[in-house]
Amino acid sequence: MRSEAIRYLILPGWQGSSAEHWQSHWQRSLPNSTRVEQQDWASPQRADWVAELNRAVAADPRPAILIAHSLGCVTVVHWAQQAPLELLRRVRGALLVAPADVERPGCPEPLQNFAPLPRDLLPFPSQLIGSDNDPAASAARAVEMARHWGSDAVVLSGVGHINVKSGHHHWEQGFAHLYRLQNRIEQQQRRRA
Repeated sequence: MRSEAIRYLILPGWQGSSAEHWQSHWQRSLPNSTRVEQQDWASPQRADWVAELNRAVAADPRPAILIAHSLGCVTVVHWAQQAPLELLRRVRGALLVAPADVERPGCPEPLQNFAPLPRDLLPFPSQLIGSDNDPAASAARAVEMARHWGSDAVVLSGVGHINVKSGHHHWEQGFAHLYRLQNRIEQQQRRRA
């Protein structure tokens, strides 16, 4: 997939992604990348976050790959349930990194309005990256979410929530998962042609 033919929409999770976060690094590194900016990073409202993603997809007719982290992943799946077909067709795929289990016991109160988690298949290819020690979603829950959404699942060992706190600043290894997703998209497009 030629990078100049695609744009990347980066969706941070709760409290946004700082300049040191891998999503910020990727935004600086990937051509045609844009962050989906939310009005309120501290007190997220599902309807507002979904509407902001909808605006970002609608703003540019070029095909897009979504790169989401944590609550950003949950935003993607809620958006996919209600987005118009014309906008869904613009999304070629989604990289869902460390999705937040908003149904877990002890889930922070600001995230609870994103429950329940959608259980429908995503209408585009997706790659879900989880961790066996992520406090926001157990490995079993990450695999279960991937199954519901039709995502290819990878559970990494000992990487936490794949954020700055767990030592993931540039997360260069993550590009391999993005490239794997892009190859899957290309194969799917070739089969359709």
